[in-house]
Amino acid sequence: MKWVLRELSDYKNKPLYVSEKMDLSQDIMERYSKYVISANDKFSVDAYVFYDNGNAIVNAHVRGNIVVPSSRSLTPVDLPLDFKIDEVYVDTKAQLKKYEEEDEAAFLLDDDGVIDFDKSVADNIILQIPMHILSPDEKNGSEMPKGNDWEVISEEEYDNQKTDNKKVDPRLAKLKDLLNDSDK
Repeated sequence: MKWVLRELSDYKNKPLYVSEKMDLSQDIMERYSKYVISANDKFSVDAYVFYDNGNAIVNAHVRGNIVVPSSRSLTPVDLPLDFKIDEVYVDTKAQLKKYEEEDEAAFLLDDDGVIDFDKSVADNIILQIPMHILSPDEKNGSEMPKGNDWEVISEEEYDNQKTDNKKVDPRLAKLKDLLNDSDK
């Protein structure tokens, strides 16, 4: 889905409404294969595009599913997505500065004035992937991954190991008392 800013000027009084199923799997897999295992689901997109004083304002609602690797074991995890996109597209740096001061998502268009909404949706899908995602089994506390001479342990196990290491060998307890006496 692409729009030309000049053509959107026809939508000054009434916004352009778009409701579409978008197949973004090829674009997402080409650009973000490190972060996504599969994006075969079509994304449902409902968008309103407004034209205001030479700017295009896009408000969209996106729903769909992707498959991403677990942050613990790299096993595939289904991730349902349901989010909104609010973006402004401008054609001059002066207008861009205005929106940056208001802390809004604003983008400066190229000389051709084309808005590539497919790319924007794909980028926003990637932004929705959490840094920490677990499979249902991992959430339920199943066995942690391990290998030769290594294993992943929970924070609770780590804290228990730290307290176990703090216990002093009874044969060395007198030395500990000597250290405490010398501090005084």
